[in-house]
Amino acid sequence: MSTVVTSAPMAVRTRRLLDAPVTPTLLRLAAPNVLVMVLQAVVTTLDAVYVGWLGPSALAGVSLVYPLVMLMQTMSAGGMGGGIAAAVARALGAGRPAEARALAAHAVVIALVMASLFTTGLLLGGPVIYRAIGGTGDALEAALTYSRVVFGGAVVFWLLNTLASIVRGTGTMALPAAVMSGSAVLYLALAPALVTGWGPFPRLGVAGTATANLTAFALAAAVLAGYCCSSRSTVRLSFRKLRLRRALFWEILRVGAPGSLNTVLTNLTVVLMTGLVGPFGTAALAGYGLGARLEYIQIPLVFGLGSALVAMVGANVGAGQLARAERVAWTGAGLAAGVTAAIGLVAAVMPGTWLGLFTSDPQVQAVGALYLTIVGPAYGFFGLGLALYFASQGAGRLAWPLTAGVARLTAAAAGGWLAGYGFGWELPGIFVAMALALVVFGTTTAVAVRLGAWR
Repeated sequence: MSTVVTSAPMAVRTRRLLDAPVTPTLLRLAAPNVLVMVLQAVVTTLDAVYVGWLGPSALAGVSLVYPLVMLMQTMSAGGMGGGIAAAVARALGAGRPAEARALAAHAVVIALVMASLFTTGLLLGGPVIYRAIGGTGDALEAALTYSRVVFGGAVVFWLLNTLASIVRGTGTMALPAAVMSGSAVLYLALAPALVTGWGPFPRLGVAGTATANLTAFALAAAVLAGYCCSSRSTVRLSFRKLRLRRALFWEILRVGAPGSLNTVLTNLTVVLMTGLVGPFGTAALAGYGLGARLEYIQIPLVFGLGSALVAMVGANVGAGQLARAERVAWTGAGLAAGVTAAIGLVAAVMPGTWLGLFTSDPQVQAVGALYLTIVGPAYGFFGLGLALYFASQGAGRLAWPLTAGVARLTAAAAGGWLAGYGFGWELPGIFVAMALALVVFGTTTAVAVRLGAWR
């Protein structure tokens, strides 16, 4: 009797991914994730607000570290996490639940290895990186303080996002969304107290937001671990009699590794741009960091839709329904492009609305406004490319999104240096190159998928 009860919901959930109307199903799956990612965007915004209380040097210092923090977040959630969710979805779509369970255990092993690489690499190499991209004086000290806390707890980020990816791969979106919403609320209560030393809390300054993040994420990871190991989970996580198999690692890594490389390209682009902006001074670094933070917010917002795309596309590809998988992808891409384009246009027209949340320094605001005015109108192309990247993860076809990421990096870095320094156009030239790079990214991915990259 118990076997029948637990297997029935699996069949119903998977059948919906394969047979239900595309747009309503996609929106239903995406809604919890989009809501929680909006909350995450609020958390990201307030993180900078709290750091802004400490002055421009603290903002500049966190701006140096932030691309690497986002690299870890996007790699664990969207890069490797997307590979995990896609592998689980394909196994379920093909009717292989035992394989899905084994994939879940292999995913946790990958997470532990990746977390150790981030902790070791950034604790040892962080100071060199931050100096190389313009960190000096108080800004460098703030960067080092923030970095030690965040990357010292890298395992928390990796476990949380890996467990959430396993659950999302089954088509269950509400639970990870609810858990992460709870962690966001805890962060919002804890972070300002730790930054300023309210009441019984210690005054941690720039390390306060990082400590609050680790605390909230650790509790969320514990909740998801309890669920995944219970009989309520569609794919039950267990390490008893686990036999590590190369084929199962490959099933995750053949999508997760290129996906992770794509997140490296995305964040390396911002790191290199930070390096190009750094010589213009601390105010320029802080202003660009605030503008780029709005660009980064597009990633979790599209991820809310993208996690649903991974599950739906992966299940349909696993079931051999390629035409339906492509229809799902274009529906999601249109929605993502519309939302991100609207955000970018509003920011370009009213940059002070965003920048005024963090600082009143006129020099910082001037640089941030210049960035948003030039780059904001190209955000729609970023959203388009990101959505099709997530859909391509579900399809197990990442060659063209990876090519688009390389093209974006090349256009931004080479174009930015040439425009800013070669032609002497300084910051406006650098920002124009960034905008063109987003257009290249979105257009390349869209054309490739349209011309049959999944076939």
